[in-house]
Amino acid sequence: MARFVHHLKFVLVFYLCWVVYAQPFKAVSLGNWLVTEGWMKPSLFDGIPNNDLLDGTQVQFTSRKLQKYICAENGGEATVVANRPLASTWETFRLWRINENTFNFRVFNKQFVGLSQQGLGVDIVAETNEPGSTETFQIERKYDDPYRVRIKASNGFYLQAISETQVTADYQDSGWEDDNPSVFIMTIVHMLGGEYQITNGYGPDRASQVLEEHRNTYITANDFRFLSENGLNAVRIPVGWWIAKDPAPPLPFVGGSVNFLDNAFTWAQNYGMKVIIDLHAVQGSQNGNDHSGTRDGYQEWGDSYIQDTVDVIDFLAQRYGNNPSLAGIELMNEPFAPGVSLETLIKYYQAGYDAVRKYTSSAYVILSNRLGPADSKELLSFAGGLSRVAIDVHYYNLYSDFFKTLDVQQNIDFIYNQRSSDLGAVTTANGPLVFVGEWTAEWAINGASKEDYQRFAKAQLDVYGGASFGWAYWAYNCDHDHWSLKWMIENNYITL
Repeated sequence: MARFVHHLKFVLVFYLCWVVYAQPFKAVSLGNWLVTEGWMKPSLFDGIPNNDLLDGTQVQFTSRKLQKYICAENGGEATVVANRPLASTWETFRLWRINENTFNFRVFNKQFVGLSQQGLGVDIVAETNEPGSTETFQIERKYDDPYRVRIKASNGFYLQAISETQVTADYQDSGWEDDNPSVFIMTIVHMLGGEYQITNGYGPDRASQVLEEHRNTYITANDFRFLSENGLNAVRIPVGWWIAKDPAPPLPFVGGSVNFLDNAFTWAQNYGMKVIIDLHAVQGSQNGNDHSGTRDGYQEWGDSYIQDTVDVIDFLAQRYGNNPSLAGIELMNEPFAPGVSLETLIKYYQAGYDAVRKYTSSAYVILSNRLGPADSKELLSFAGGLSRVAIDVHYYNLYSDFFKTLDVQQNIDFIYNQRSSDLGAVTTANGPLVFVGEWTAEWAINGASKEDYQRFAKAQLDVYGGASFGWAYWAYNCDHDHWSLKWMIENNYITL
């Protein structure tokens, strides 16, 4: 009986949404259009010199002579040594790129490697929170072995590992021999491929050209026609905070994205579609992912950034609030717990909601659930006191070792059982609507057949079709076929 009542409640909420909307949204996210995600089109970065050494690239250095890793003792606020046989967080440095050869090195506790201000000024330390000239280094790569490097400090001398406890910038000789104390083996641990990386990598002039050409061709009016003809009635468009500063945002970001968003509204109106604006990247980064616009992968958004972020929402709501094609504004994409606290997030969501309501009473305000260790129902009480809001949940059968253990049928069963239960848990009769704002037909299955993909996609459409606000596939255009809804439709892998 309890199961029947729960099912009846779920059906009632769905019906009420149908009455208001005629139908929930069938949408797709236009990812990698106005906010760069390099994995979706890696060739965007091909013209950048040293494009494996972009902002946020995490590197480790091994002294070739000592066979030990360079380490920022205690993760920072101490000396730099060369005594670690294995590498972990203290032995990993995040690059801030100044030009193709010149960098700052940021350590685990967020200080920067530099020359000591004590003694002869040649000892290497990690003590400064803001980089200056003495925290600037050049990486010189061996012409026939680019991961064999020497590092030149701002004093004109090379770093050398004199001993396991002493790294200094006072080596003058040349050479790449194994016993040369200034030779290091560089290991790249992780790379970022977001908006900061592409704009700072190319520089403002070339970045403007590259992104203008990309945006002109990646999404066009013909794509809106294609979507409309194939049963989609909305698009979710990720934007970055710098759109509010267009046409001259702070460097390294470049202008132009607002013009393309304007175009999207025109195309949507022409083809009877709606637009959901998604603030995907915020100042300070809400999750550390490259699609958040981060420079180096540290998650630093918090109370001090609330007003800046509200200002972006205010800009978007003022510009598009009365546009008949606007369906809603998503205040933030994927804040990550515990770095973003629930208290801070609710404070921001209230302020962002108020900003939207200054300009429109009809557009929905969409609140993204936190990723990470967070209760999926934690926003329901807050959102229940607001009008025309939706909770955004993202469901992927990826990003967890658990899914690597599932076969095809188990993945499909997981959708029908667990995801259906997850969706029901956040669906309440008098509460906010629910939006499955991201999902995809890709999974952790190797060698899956076309029929397997079709069944997996159908299962998700069956379940997420019950979301009271609708769903949005990630993404529309992508070099990886099954992430691309366009490819999935054209090749009959999905039927909408």
